[in-house]
Amino acid sequence: MIASLVAVHSRRSTGVVAMALALAACSTGADQANDGPAIPERVTGSFPEGWRLPAGASAEKAPQAMAVSNSPAASDAAVEILKAGGNAVDAAVALGFALTVTWPEAGNIGGGGYTVIHMADGRTAAIDYREIAPLAASRDMYLDAQGNLTDKSVYGHLASGVPGAVSGLTTLLAKYGTMPLAKVMEPAIRLAREGFVVDSGLAVSIGRAQESVTKYSKQETPYFPGGQPLIAGSRLVQPDLARTLQIIADSGAAGFYRGWVADSLVGEMQRNGGIITKEDLSKYEAVWRDPLNTSYRNFTLIGMPPSSSGGIVVAEALNVLEQYATLPPYGSTEYFHLLGSAYQRAFIDRNAKLGDPSFVQVPIAELTSKDYAKKLKTTIGAAAARTKDLEPQLLQPQREPEHTTHYSVVDKSGNAVATTTTLNNSWGSGVWVRGAGFMLNDEMDDFAAQPGKPNMFGLVQGEQNAIQPGKRMLSAMSPTIVLDPSKKVLLVLGAAGGPTIITGTSQVILNVIDNHMNLADAMRAPRVHHQGLPDSLTFETGGVRPEVLDSLRAMGYGMRELRSLVNVNAIMRVKGGWEGMPEPRRTGGARGY
Repeated sequence: MIASLVAVHSRRSTGVVAMALALAACSTGADQANDGPAIPERVTGSFPEGWRLPAGASAEKAPQAMAVSNSPAASDAAVEILKAGGNAVDAAVALGFALTVTWPEAGNIGGGGYTVIHMADGRTAAIDYREIAPLAASRDMYLDAQGNLTDKSVYGHLASGVPGAVSGLTTLLAKYGTMPLAKVMEPAIRLAREGFVVDSGLAVSIGRAQESVTKYSKQETPYFPGGQPLIAGSRLVQPDLARTLQIIADSGAAGFYRGWVADSLVGEMQRNGGIITKEDLSKYEAVWRDPLNTSYRNFTLIGMPPSSSGGIVVAEALNVLEQYATLPPYGSTEYFHLLGSAYQRAFIDRNAKLGDPSFVQVPIAELTSKDYAKKLKTTIGAAAARTKDLEPQLLQPQREPEHTTHYSVVDKSGNAVATTTTLNNSWGSGVWVRGAGFMLNDEMDDFAAQPGKPNMFGLVQGEQNAIQPGKRMLSAMSPTIVLDPSKKVLLVLGAAGGPTIITGTSQVILNVIDNHMNLADAMRAPRVHHQGLPDSLTFETGGVRPEVLDSLRAMGYGMRELRSLVNVNAIMRVKGGWEGMPEPRRTGGARGY
């Protein structure tokens, strides 16, 4: 089937033949240098004419260590700790706390996230510090008297789950770090106390957030002095946040979950109809989980298990693609057909079978097995399959907006950390904790607020993700570390973008392993996305050649166009050190030495 499709469509894709010949020529030439990856030499990507991110760019390179995030200042904080003798975990924790200061739309202590690590001695670990539903939460808490879904799961004080970030970062540091908490938090505290210069990316974000933050915080915040948003070039100083970070540095997680910071958070709740209590805060604990270890073409993937769906869905989709000895040339009709088909089937399983493992039985072994992928491969034909035909009872994926953030860190010893963290919506619920100086999440919207019925975004969600007290809401976050065939770190990556996190992260992996791109091209390459429902293949404007679009439509695909898809931050091992690349579709910083 695939061979016939290639024959029909390859003539329509400019550069496909040249790419195929280049791949064949380099397929046996692995770099055997001690400091280089055991993979073929890189080739320049072949993108559509006029694509806004041309191939051939270069990533930031450093010989010893690298940190990449959406905030240059936070990446600088990580490198400061690395240069002071810290390992990748020390630096990642420093970066995480710094993002609270410099990337308040998503970097946070008022939200939660996930981290996977691979230590140079072979140890791996995964820690889940996803927010949880407060003890007073109930299944129908966001429905009005008529049974209609309100927007209270998205905006305001009732939208917040119990924050997990402080517990997660401090627990991670205690087990795998080498420095005291007070030391790794010095850069963040300094940035909050002394301030930093607002760049254009943050200024735009602040401007967009004015209405929601002003409405739900009900007080002046440092982002809008005198009621006006800070502009690029101005200085953001956050004394309340500096005080909060200092008590965490002095007292550990207890400084956040008990004492005056907890009192401030709970007071904010009580004054405005929220339900997080001191008991909720004092009971919160991050959870160590067994990392998800899977393989793709003799490369090892270390991913995040549930309560995140990311590791399972990335593995399942790649397992399906692995059933083909080689993938069609990048950018061809056949390539996007196979990617769309693999993602469509993996998302069907995500929506029907995944949830918080403390509340839902998750068939991890089955979904990530090669035998199961072989069965799924038999359902892929020469045309697009309708989602309803593959699974009549399909549940649509729950909403998780783009306003997450990911950061990656490696050190000179080869230790690696991948972290994805979020407030959910950009700027979370719009609630700023008075006296403590941080934004709160709106993660309760990631539950199925009205199981079996469309919510205000048109998404139908299932009972497996219904609201229950103490439950973690399902996520798409996909922090991932890839080892090459010699078991050395090759890639450290992850993304922001709701369900597109999964497809964006895995496509960078495919671009490196199958398409042999360098990191810059792997990140700049046009992306596609399929999540089952809506039953369409989403693509980036200008990222698919017109003749390929015509062919995909003729195969039965509904094509959905967006300006850009997903926000990835990645590091790759190369000969002579590391390359780092922040998302070229957004702002960020790669820093190394």
